Amino acid sequence: MPDPVSVRRLSRRGLFAAGGAAALAAVLAGCGRDDTANPSSGNSSGPWSFTDDRPETVTAQARPGRVVAFTGSAAALVDFGLGQEVVGVFGETKKSDGSKEPQAGDLDVESVEILGNVWGEFSVEKYAALRPELLVTHMYDPGAYWYVPDESKDKILPLAPVVTITTARVPMTKPIERYAQLAESLGADLSAPKVTDAKARFDAAAEAVRQAVKANPGIKVMAASGSPDLFYVSNPKVSTDLMYFAELGVDIVVPTKLEAGDYFEALSWENAGKFPADLILLDNRSTALQPADLTAKPTWKQLPAVQAGQVTGWDAVPRFSYAGAAPLLENLATAIQGAKKLT
Repeated sequence: MPDPVSVRRLSRRGLFAAGGAAALAAVLAGCGRDDTANPSSGNSSGPWSFTDDRPETVTAQARPGRVVAFTGSAAALVDFGLGQEVVGVFGETKKSDGSKEPQAGDLDVESVEILGNVWGEFSVEKYAALRPELLVTHMYDPGAYWYVPDESKDKILPLAPVVTITTARVPMTKPIERYAQLAESLGADLSAPKVTDAKARFDAAAEAVRQAVKANPGIKVMAASGSPDLFYVSNPKVSTDLMYFAELGVDIVVPTKLEAGDYFEALSWENAGKFPADLILLDNRSTALQPADLTAKPTWKQLPAVQAGQVTGWDAVPRFSYAGAAPLLENLATAIQGAKKLT
């Protein structure tokens, strides 16, 4: 789920429009054959093209070797085998203590230029100095470039070709596959053990969720994010990870009074108990209130799942790779297995 504050800002700027996986060999072969991917032949000196999810065919005279990306996008590309090609990132990358944000994954944050570490921060000067050959980011809604500030995008977008990958209204497996295709077009080897092992772990984790649901039926799960004034309940019909969790059989709360973009329902803290839930997936980003912060909210402490200790962290903007998503599924399976029916 995008940060609720970010969603509201984007909505005000008019960027929102209205309103088991296959066998590994087939998946990887499909990534290579998919006409939408248009991977290069492996010769970095030859022409390169990739059809993204706008959809637009992005071209270059040679395969891009200097990639700047939203931090989560960069981390996904690294999981699929890219490395020194990623030269810059934007979005939450480092915490205040210098440690990595979860979405940075295995990205070497010390070797890349951080153009902005919070929403709305993007140094155009640093970006231009990197001599970027490709910009990559998520696309939660048509025409919206995730974490590219609206007020400076007219200066940013012309400096390099841009690729966007849809990260909403489709199951999580779709953006994972698309980032795999993009990484392959940029020279990554999807048959490398790092990638195939991660895919095997992802498949096993997905099956673990299915089995947890069967073994402990009836557990109602709510995905939520807390802010000082509001309690946001996320919508599994839009959020790509929740959509996939639901496909695996998880019973997820569906909010009824949705805000712009249909991502969530914003509840006052007085109404935080509107939706009964046995297990709460709580947004673990630094932009959201964490359990220690929420103890000051009386209605939070009154929620049955909170009283029962059935709250687990949720990567609301997941890393769209098999390596990034597998731990999320493992955590979900464990949480469901250990949950008791409360409602």
